[in-house]
Amino acid sequence: MARVRLSVAERREELLRAAIEQIGARGVAAVRIADVAASLGVSNALVLYHFSTKEKLVSAAFTHAAEGDLAHLRKLLGRRTSALRRLRAAVRWYAPTGQAKGWRLWIEGWAVSLREPALREVTRDLDRRWKASITEVIAEGVAAGEFDCPDPADAALRLTALLDGLAVQMTSYPGAIPRTRAQAWADEALDRELGLGREALTEREQ
Repeated sequence: MARVRLSVAERREELLRAAIEQIGARGVAAVRIADVAASLGVSNALVLYHFSTKEKLVSAAFTHAAEGDLAHLRKLLGRRTSALRRLRAAVRWYAPTGQAKGWRLWIEGWAVSLREPALREVTRDLDRRWKASITEVIAEGVAAGEFDCPDPADAALRLTALLDGLAVQMTSYPGAIPRTRAQAWADEALDRELGLGREALTEREQ
C-alpha cells in the first residue's frame, strides 16, 4: 500500500517522533540514522534530506521533546485555579512517579550534553524555562497571600533539583525508591518551600 504523502512539516515531525523513540530505546551513542529510517519504513536519504547529520537530528529531537514538555507545563500552570493547586499539579506531573514520560530520554540527554554543545543548549534552555515558569507561579501565590516563600527562584531551583535527582535514582535503579515514598517526598518538599504546615495534608488529599 502506498504511503500517504506528507507535508514537509508533517514529515519532520514524524521523523522527530521516531528519533525520540529510538533514542529512548537505544541511547544517543548507539542510535543511527538507519534505525530512525527503518522504524518508519523510509530511506536513510530521506532522513538526511531533513536533517543533514545525526547530530542535527538528535538536537532537533530533544528540542521537539522539550517543547512538548513545556507546552504541557504551560497548560498545567495556566489553569484557572489557585497557585497552590497549579504547583501541585506541575510537581506531580514532573516527578518520576507522576504522568511525565521520557525520563530515560532526558537522563541520556544530560549525559551527552557534557560533550555536545548544541545539545547542552537545548537541555539548558528547557531547564531555564521550567524553573522560570515555576518561579512565576510561586510568586503569584505569594502575592495573592496563599503561602509564604521569601525567594521563589531559589525554591524552584531546590524543587527541580530534588525531582531530577529522584528521577535519576528511580530510572537508573528500578525499585531503589518506592513510588509512594518518592511522591511523598516531592509533596513534602513543596510544602516546605511554600511555608505550609499541617493544613497542606488536607489540601493534598482533596
